[in-house]
Amino acid sequence: MAWQELTFEVSPSQVDTLSELLCDAGAASVTYKDNTDTPIYEPAADASDLWASTCVVGLFDAGTDFDAVLALIQQREPFSNLPPYRITDLKEQQWERLWMDEFKPMRFGERLWICPTETTPPEPDALNIMLDPGLAFGTGTHPTTALCLEWIDQNDLDHKTVIDFGCGSGILAIGAAMSGATSIEAIDIDPQALLATNSNAAQNNVASKITTALPNEATALTAVDCLLANILANPIMELADYFSTLVKHNGIIVLSGILSEQATQVVSAYDQWFEFQPIAEKEGWVRLVASRNTSRNKS
Repeated sequence: MAWQELTFEVSPSQVDTLSELLCDAGAASVTYKDNTDTPIYEPAADASDLWASTCVVGLFDAGTDFDAVLALIQQREPFSNLPPYRITDLKEQQWERLWMDEFKPMRFGERLWICPTETTPPEPDALNIMLDPGLAFGTGTHPTTALCLEWIDQNDLDHKTVIDFGCGSGILAIGAAMSGATSIEAIDIDPQALLATNSNAAQNNVASKITTALPNEATALTAVDCLLANILANPIMELADYFSTLVKHNGIIVLSGILSEQATQVVSAYDQWFEFQPIAEKEGWVRLVASRNTSRNKS
């Protein structure tokens, strides 16, 4: 497939808003670069850490109507007057595969490894997840994914039922299945994520344990033993009421995708149903783990 890049040069305070707008306009990916072309693929959410002048690059299908994309961006402040931009044609190739050259086997905890499908696992007798993320988020390189994988490695999921909400590549669902869970429902708003999850589940011989669904098609009719949600703080808080119905009494909820400074607010959204364990932190991100206790209901 042929691709084109739409590149803007903006200040750090404008990066998050512009990135969101590019995604809304259909960008397949968004990358941040400085003027010396040094990329940040998974930046911290605090844009103040970025360069004084940052290039925000959206990757689009070559058939994209860029007039419509620019018009969408102009509807949002502070972009009514568009910052400098350029549209660049890219050589046709499988861009979504190029990063695989840098994706190496990684260990999480004592027994869990994530390995690219093209590699030989360093420890053949370990729990090796062979992963091809496709276009979906989730390889274990981001601290939030690593925190969740470490929790899976450290906890007994034998004969447990699990929901992986925001499954991405399926990495957490597959980890749960390989750690003994008997039934996992993997849910994501992105159909590409469901395709990646199904493909990776088959690659790891756990497809019979995992079902995939969009949120409005989720089929779980009873509460589960464990709910994993590695998404973002705002949707996690918005989904608190719903998530509380998905976890059985004494079941566990594992939440990540949360910045350290957001942890207190997220806990407050859930503490009427859940009793929280000590917070785990990695590189400014946190993992929250809590037990469902119906005696804590305040409503």
